[in-house]
Amino acid sequence: MRTLPFLLALAVLGVGCGSDAASGTSGWVWDLPEGIPEPRVPEDNPMTTAKVELGRFLFFDKRLSGNETQSCGTCHEQALAFTDGLALAEGSTGQIHPRSSMSIANSAYAASLTWANDVLVRLERQALVPMFGEDPVELGLANMEEELLERLRDDELYPEMFSEAFPNQPDPINLDGITKAIAAFQRSITSFKSRYDRWQAGDPTSLNESEQRGLALFLGGPNAAGVEDAFECFHCHGGFLFSQASDDAGQVFDQKFFMNNGLYNLDEDGSYPPGNEGIFDMTGDPADKGRFKPPSLRNIGLTAPYMHDGSIATLEEVLDHYARGGRLIEEGPNAGDGALNPNKSSLVSGFQMTEQEKADIIAFLNALTDEDLLTNPAYSDPFAAE
Repeated sequence: MRTLPFLLALAVLGVGCGSDAASGTSGWVWDLPEGIPEPRVPEDNPMTTAKVELGRFLFFDKRLSGNETQSCGTCHEQALAFTDGLALAEGSTGQIHPRSSMSIANSAYAASLTWANDVLVRLERQALVPMFGEDPVELGLANMEEELLERLRDDELYPEMFSEAFPNQPDPINLDGITKAIAAFQRSITSFKSRYDRWQAGDPTSLNESEQRGLALFLGGPNAAGVEDAFECFHCHGGFLFSQASDDAGQVFDQKFFMNNGLYNLDEDGSYPPGNEGIFDMTGDPADKGRFKPPSLRNIGLTAPYMHDGSIATLEEVLDHYARGGRLIEEGPNAGDGALNPNKSSLVSGFQMTEQEKADIIAFLNALTDEDLLTNPAYSDPFAAE
């Protein structure tokens, strides 16, 4: 049973709160470095300290799964930059998801959510998918909405927490409040305190020589052969988020972005493994086969294995894949040469790379790790010490 008083829980939150943390209507102050824009926040779900703290509890509460064995935090562990270390996510009933768990750090800036959905753009709606989805089963709450609400209403602290977060509602414990609180907590998880960020802020000691060389190559500097922009990294992983698929409060145009990187090539149409073919699974357009969202590279050193299906184990292998211009699978059900995929982006054209250049780029990518993210109590599991 939880005994932590709600107001003490709010105090743990620390950064990001306004002057009246207990009111549920306090202003929210984003803890962002200079040069990082504020994220876009829906008008019907403004950020408040009480709502974010409620969302933190809900995010880590295993009662939000049908059999009470998993929470959102099961597949999004703080110590792994809110991923799970698995190639493919596993749901509460043991069903294996066809894709890996994407980090939710900086999800407030995502132009679209999940690996391959061009219409799912709000965290409030996205929360319903793992909760109630049946193909695959994740949290397994299908047809259990009333039971879920009763679990929360019977809790010692939730009635007060919901009232604090949604003070103008006579019965605030409802599905809308649950998804809004979880979404608010997810938006609060920002990650801009890496050594790279300190370098950007003017600290010349925060990146060593290898990391600086890797940064230069990443941004299009010449490689050992004198070729400018040999690696093409920033074209898909540019900007403050290190992903072109980013959005913020100041953006006007649609920033959704999907691409085929030559991971598979099963037939003359450039097919990927059935049921996991990117946005083609939604659009039915053959040109969309294999098109997935390029994830943010922030904290990428902690989020292995890589790609939408976790099929590449290390950053070294990722660079080898792009150096070749696509992956060659010589045998088995997924045999084919991804470099020849007809839908592959022209940006994945292959390049020459020395071992030193590979080491430098990986060193830079590891400098994108935000150590504060991994231990910040504002993002931690409130049940962990119980």
